Amino acid sequence: MAAGSLLALLDDIATVLDDVAILTKVAAKKTSGVLGDDLALNAQQVAGVRAEREIPVVWAVAKGSFVNKAILVPAALLISAFAPWLVLPLLMLGGAYLCFEGVEKLWHKIAHREEEAAHEKEVMDALLQPEVDLVQFEADKIKGAIRTDFILSAEIIVIALGIVAGKPLGTQLGVLTGIAIAMTVGVYGLVGAIVKMDDAGLYLAQRHASGPLNLLGRGLLAAAPQLMKLLAIVGTAAMFLVGGGILVHGIPALHHIAEDLAQGGFTGALMEMGLNLGVGVAAGAICLLVWNGVSRWLPQRA
Repeated sequence: MAAGSLLALLDDIATVLDDVAILTKVAAKKTSGVLGDDLALNAQQVAGVRAEREIPVVWAVAKGSFVNKAILVPAALLISAFAPWLVLPLLMLGGAYLCFEGVEKLWHKIAHREEEAAHEKEVMDALLQPEVDLVQFEADKIKGAIRTDFILSAEIIVIALGIVAGKPLGTQLGVLTGIAIAMTVGVYGLVGAIVKMDDAGLYLAQRHASGPLNLLGRGLLAAAPQLMKLLAIVGTAAMFLVGGGILVHGIPALHHIAEDLAQGGFTGALMEMGLNLGVGVAAGAICLLVWNGVSRWLPQRA
């Protein structure tokens, strides 16, 4: 699938940073292997939130991402060497989880509007209190973002492993480690930079009373919330595209349909994306129904 694996990652990171009033989204498109992931993020300025409180939240997710890679690289090498048949089922399990997460997010926004409003007020109250540790305040959602990072990172590591298959172990380890480091530094470095987009705009607008730099600053400030709205939609859609794409390519009948569609040029590519999206939404809805049924019998957390 040509359109984007790490787009989905930022949907969860966005959930975290939305709560610190900096809604951040990372977008990435999966290429033929190595690191083909570019990102898109957004920062929404909120009065009363000090800039230095934003970065620790991003850093908390980034540290979790490094831990993920430290687990995934040796695990991928071991599975590839001793149980290569496990790769596809594990990827499909991860794809199903992405679809479930996307549907669950949409359903929660539709069915729990009052809870969303109450939570937003709670978050705003916390944001206006400098003594509140945002990393601790958002601990559960940071964990959720790290889980999503794990699944998407696993996909990219497996793709990279396929490129160096048959190479000496040292070469495989070096390539996978390099990709893991570059991906994490690149993704979260850019996340941190774009999170500061509104701060840069405010600085330029205040520092220069007129002229092109003032216009640039005002433009950055105006663009931040619009970019947020766009990426909020794109990030959620990407969860279905990526998760659905994994499922489509893991089910032979659907994979053949996708291959046929891919031969149809631009129109075929759009139809393939539509197939991935439809499968993603359907799979997510089924997973949500199953989870809701199972969760009734599970002990509730206090």
